[in-house]
Amino acid sequence: MPTRPMLLSLGDRVRYDGREHTVAALHGTSVRLVDDAQAPSVVLLGHLLASEGFTVVSSVGPGRPPLPEEGVLEGLPEEAVTRAWWWQRHLTELLTGRSGGDPHAQVRAEYDPAVHSLRQRELTKLAELQEAGEDVGLSTLQRLRTRFENEGVTGLVDGRIRKPATGTSRADPRVMAAIEKVMDSRVEEATVSAQVLRRKVERLLAAEHGAGVVKMPSRAGFYRLLKAVSTGRHLFGSARTRRSLGKQPKRMFGQLTAGRPGEVMEIDSTPLDVLVVHDDGEVDTCELTGLVDLATRTLAAVVLRPSTKAVDAALLLARAMTPEMMRPGWPDALRLSRSVLPYASLLPLDERLAKAAAIPMIVPEMVVSDRGKAFVSDNFLNACRHLGISFQPAHPDTPTDKPHIERTLGSVATLFAQYVTGYKGRSAEMRGKGPEAQAAWSIHELQELLQEWVVAVWQTRSHDGLRDPLMPGRPLSPNEKYAALVSAAGYVPVALSAEEYVQLLPRKWRVIGSSGVRINSRIYDSRAFGPYRRQPSGAGPDGRLWEVHYDPYDISRVWVRDHRGTGWITATWRHLRTSPVPMGELVFDRAHQVLSERTRRKPQEQEVAKVAAELLDRASDGPEKPPAPRRRKGDPAVRRDRKVVARTHATSTPSWPRPEPAANESREPEHADEPEPADEEVELAKVVPLGIFDAREEAKRWR
Repeated sequence: MPTRPMLLSLGDRVRYDGREHTVAALHGTSVRLVDDAQAPSVVLLGHLLASEGFTVVSSVGPGRPPLPEEGVLEGLPEEAVTRAWWWQRHLTELLTGRSGGDPHAQVRAEYDPAVHSLRQRELTKLAELQEAGEDVGLSTLQRLRTRFENEGVTGLVDGRIRKPATGTSRADPRVMAAIEKVMDSRVEEATVSAQVLRRKVERLLAAEHGAGVVKMPSRAGFYRLLKAVSTGRHLFGSARTRRSLGKQPKRMFGQLTAGRPGEVMEIDSTPLDVLVVHDDGEVDTCELTGLVDLATRTLAAVVLRPSTKAVDAALLLARAMTPEMMRPGWPDALRLSRSVLPYASLLPLDERLAKAAAIPMIVPEMVVSDRGKAFVSDNFLNACRHLGISFQPAHPDTPTDKPHIERTLGSVATLFAQYVTGYKGRSAEMRGKGPEAQAAWSIHELQELLQEWVVAVWQTRSHDGLRDPLMPGRPLSPNEKYAALVSAAGYVPVALSAEEYVQLLPRKWRVIGSSGVRINSRIYDSRAFGPYRRQPSGAGPDGRLWEVHYDPYDISRVWVRDHRGTGWITATWRHLRTSPVPMGELVFDRAHQVLSERTRRKPQEQEVAKVAAELLDRASDGPEKPPAPRRRKGDPAVRRDRKVVARTHATSTPSWPRPEPAANESREPEHADEPEPADEEVELAKVVPLGIFDAREEAKRWR
């Protein structure tokens, strides 16, 4: 580090404005300078000291010793470090008169800056070193002194030692430019060998400069150059990692700060590396879709689906804005009342929170997502518009626009998925042997485990990105950060109403017939349908059909928009009274399949309901008590039945609000005792009888 004088005195030689000057006078805040051409100038002292390139070449007064630089020589050869510190002591004595730079040490008379000029001190030090046996010249001493003043102790080390070896210093710049172009073009391409890249560089040089104009380095030399410039770019490694690094901006990363919950939320989907049993019995992976809050890092909603659709993304918003209710089997420690969340202040706003789990309810203000089909669909955009949410799509192919959800979903994969049986690894080389045989969870069972993990682990786990500026040593958990922001910003979430939740459900257009509305082979009816049966709605695509919203995970009821009045008409499933056990879509479909296999004909709906109830009773008894003699204990059908029951129990209890039936509606539909309407008539094909094969008659035809 260069030495600087403690005081600027008359006679000091300074460098200013690219020239050397002598301090001729000091008057208040002004300095009079005279250059070597005897041209005077007056400069303000503050401007002089702050100007670029200003330095004190020599001082007639006592100088300030350089600051210690202990870490700048680490990693260099020990001999070079020892020699640098030896020169540092001598040069400090030459400049300040004090040996070792100690400000309290006595100034040696022959090196006193107040008595001797810099030239005299240099000659004295040169004579002292030569007398001690050091073969050094005056020019060498002056060069080292200048480098010490400009660079500090690092200037006393041989530049060949302290300069990092890049491996490209002697290479032709044209060859290096061609290598850079080829490497940049390989970001999206497959990984190839260095021999292929060498050929591409040769062709590029010939195309730009002509054949044979630029000499290519030897094969070994080219490999050394390629290794030197490809460090950290995964040129010969994983293509996936190379593409990910190529998407990072070549600049400083920006930072978006949210001051309240819901101000900015990010949504995204990613494949989950766990094999699960899907509804059709196939073993395959599923997609994880999550919604994370930037201010608190709360995983407000998370769902598992075979593939993310627009309705799933819209329901994700609804789940974030409704309380997460306690599920059967969850410990009391996961209740909202037992957590750090502001339970006492939020309970008067929503009585449902008395039975809610410890995860905050957050109303999004702005949602950031990529341009996936599910997130730019009309369904999702209309849901955002209806809820007053600002939708902000990310730039194409720019995952850094939503880094928090990317990192959060990655954390779910490492902190949760790896512990689940059926985990297959994130790539083929990390996959175990036969992960399909280990898949034991259905997608709905895994959804329940994931939801419990979010409440029990994620929301209570300290997050490194949630550090208080005044207490940076202790990271906060998402629940703690939410409680802190609520107390500071006065955030009060307004829960989603039941009608608004119904609006976000998937819809279909159906006729209100004599027996009600048919959705997925089930009939739903209500007393409020009386004046609307067999009547056109006056809305929709043709004015004849009625808008019906249904929950794919609760088949007990549907909601029909009252186009001639206001609000919604709640219609219950006609055979719900014959099957009092809550049934989901999966168990109904499984019962439908059982009857189809048994009778080889299209079953009646009432028979399906009875078989579904029988299936639940039979499968709930467990494998120790086979419910029917026609099913053996090891029969795969029994195992499938048990999986269906587990999935049904996981989805039968909704955690979101439902519109209450109207006062004039009965629990049973008015047409409960009427016979079932026949299904759509299908014209039967003519039966063509097949004759019996007679070999002798067939042989006569060959003659």
